Amino acid sequence: MYWLFNSSIGRKVVMSISGIFLVLFLLFHMSMNLTLVFSPDGYNLICSFLGANWYALVGTMALAAGFFIHILYASWLTLQNRRARGSDKYASSNKTKTEWAAKNMYILGAIIVLFLLLHMYQFWYRMQFAELANPAEVVHDGAALVIDLLSNPLYCICYLLWFVAIWFHLTHGVWSVFQSLGLNNATWYPRVKVISNIVATIVMIGFAVVPIYFTMHKLLCGGCCGI
Repeated sequence: MYWLFNSSIGRKVVMSISGIFLVLFLLFHMSMNLTLVFSPDGYNLICSFLGANWYALVGTMALAAGFFIHILYASWLTLQNRRARGSDKYASSNKTKTEWAAKNMYILGAIIVLFLLLHMYQFWYRMQFAELANPAEVVHDGAALVIDLLSNPLYCICYLLWFVAIWFHLTHGVWSVFQSLGLNNATWYPRVKVISNIVATIVMIGFAVVPIYFTMHKLLCGGCCGI
């Protein structure tokens, strides 16, 4: 286990494993959010199932640990790379063009984390944490809470910008996972790039559909019809 913490390869493996974990969570969270478009009652049923139960708490702690490890190792690798390269931050021995997302992964990650904190306050703190702290005041209609917020045009725009940052982060992040696992040869490189773009695009569109749908519904209906 020593090599996981004291070698660049080990740290990249940890980044890859935690990254896979987070991508799976994003896909699950995206699917859960899409339920809102088709059935708010179905969304509330999922929220009830994932309330303050032991499996939900274990999942929350595991997710928090995964984020912490991913952020910690990303910071560690970034500092190491900058120390090693000095002023030539993106110098390379070959002529391969470095993508914008690759150059700005840490900045993209910081944007995602900052907005994630706001997101957790708006939803997790007011739903699952509220149920833990005071079961008598639990929000039973989580769908109404989410719809009310995401139908706000300002929040809709902010969330869409966040999803774009996630898209850029994932296009390089998913590719990096495969590269760290050794799939970086001439045959697999173009395939992995396509897979990364597909995964990132599915996640971004899946998340973006929800605020766009409810914001447009509110603007077009003007609150005159139910959702």
